[in-house]
Amino acid sequence: MFLSRFDGQSKLLIRSLMCGPFGAYRALSVVHRQQRANPDMSLCHFVETLCGDEINCTDTDARPVDVKPLVCLFPPLFKQNLLSFIHLVHSALPQTSVLRLLNCLSQDLHPNHWVSALSRQLERSLSDHSEEPLYTPLCSQRLQDLSQRLVGFGETRGWKCLSRQSAESVSQSGSGLSDLVKQKKRKGSFVTVDSDEEEMGQQSKKIKMNVCGNEHVDAENWSIQKETSRAAPGEIPDEEMQQAPDSLCDALPERIKVTILQIQELLESQTEWDQSSTDVFKVLSDCDPNQVEVLCSKLNLPDLPEQTLPKLCSSIVALCPDLSFSTAATLIKSLLLEKVLSLSESASRCLVTTGMSLCNHYPRPMCHALIRPVLEEKNIGNPQAELLNRMINDCMDSHYRLLVLQMTFKVAWSEAVLSIIHSLFDSKPDLNEELFTQFTEELVSQGPQFTKSVKFAKVMLTVLTKYNSHMTAAHKHSLNGCLVLNETFLKKSLQTALKRITPTH
Repeated sequence: MFLSRFDGQSKLLIRSLMCGPFGAYRALSVVHRQQRANPDMSLCHFVETLCGDEINCTDTDARPVDVKPLVCLFPPLFKQNLLSFIHLVHSALPQTSVLRLLNCLSQDLHPNHWVSALSRQLERSLSDHSEEPLYTPLCSQRLQDLSQRLVGFGETRGWKCLSRQSAESVSQSGSGLSDLVKQKKRKGSFVTVDSDEEEMGQQSKKIKMNVCGNEHVDAENWSIQKETSRAAPGEIPDEEMQQAPDSLCDALPERIKVTILQIQELLESQTEWDQSSTDVFKVLSDCDPNQVEVLCSKLNLPDLPEQTLPKLCSSIVALCPDLSFSTAATLIKSLLLEKVLSLSESASRCLVTTGMSLCNHYPRPMCHALIRPVLEEKNIGNPQAELLNRMINDCMDSHYRLLVLQMTFKVAWSEAVLSIIHSLFDSKPDLNEELFTQFTEELVSQGPQFTKSVKFAKVMLTVLTKYNSHMTAAHKHSLNGCLVLNETFLKKSLQTALKRITPTH
């Protein structure tokens, strides 16, 4: 009933933020589309309207009419999604606007616990020096009491993970915990999960974890490792991305074997798929990483005709809950990697549609399973760069664009990689000082092999014009040495742009 207070663009945001637990990401998608249509679009007016005073009829006899900020009159779900959305975009908003919104939310007489926690989390993001815990003193006391009772109840059962014991003590009690997990765990093997590999915003996805005797627990991050894993915590071993051995096929549960046959029939059929066809793919949510590898191998997904990809992709993104990181990454690699690497001309419509749809739904698995391997390939050309640029620019927010940019620091640059880097900087991602310094160092180190490259010169020109406020005297000195070697027709423009820069310090 408050929609009349907002303009047309803001109404779309309001509706998105009211749409269930993923409203924040729907709103982010709406903002991206609006910004592509209108680059000058700003969220300030939207926030100001939410902070405006609104007459509220209360139930109390003493104060039948009250004036509150408009945002306080929305339901808790909207406030939760709003705070999550603001957390994603607060760097593009004036800090005063965000603080004013938080102040308005604090005037709620009956605050929701999640809203309060999200508000404090956003305040911490705005202040580098805030160390106020997100939990209340009462919650802290209850956790301590619970920890003491659990430790006393069964030290051999691994409850020491809740106490302030050393990592060595935790490790010693791990064997009892492993026994407990073996009694209670569901079917399937499990994968390592780390904050770097989680899919942001997909809190409903099914994350399967194997707790072994070597677990390490700290206050901010739980890193749970497989007993046989050789990878560092939080990383998926390369062995899990390789084709599963045929010997594992016989070990598949019978229901998965039957489902593989059903999927094969669907992939070979020429008819349209209905809902019952899509339901067949729910088996992916119940498979462990090895079983997913076997399934992809048996279905021969790398050789699947491209005209079949859109139907298969539609069924995958329609699954609820979302697939785990490792399952999505395995599917993306099997479906797309060989096809993308073998491109000798622009990608087909089917391949582009599939890639963009999966990238929209699973951006982090796409980064690790497709984009990084393509960047590491030495012989990629314009077809690969063109496809990756479309996915990165149209389907990824700034967080994932920065992740792709960091991946380029670890590969040898080529003309195709330069094309991707130039496209990334054209979208002007929000670089912090550390990341900008890393990039300038990489620019200087790789510059000597691109003295005649126009693409390299364009990357430098974009950096000098769009990121001049990030430039320090050290950056300017390093880039000046790089410009001396440049032999393209853009050299004079580069030198002029560099001279105009006044270093920040």
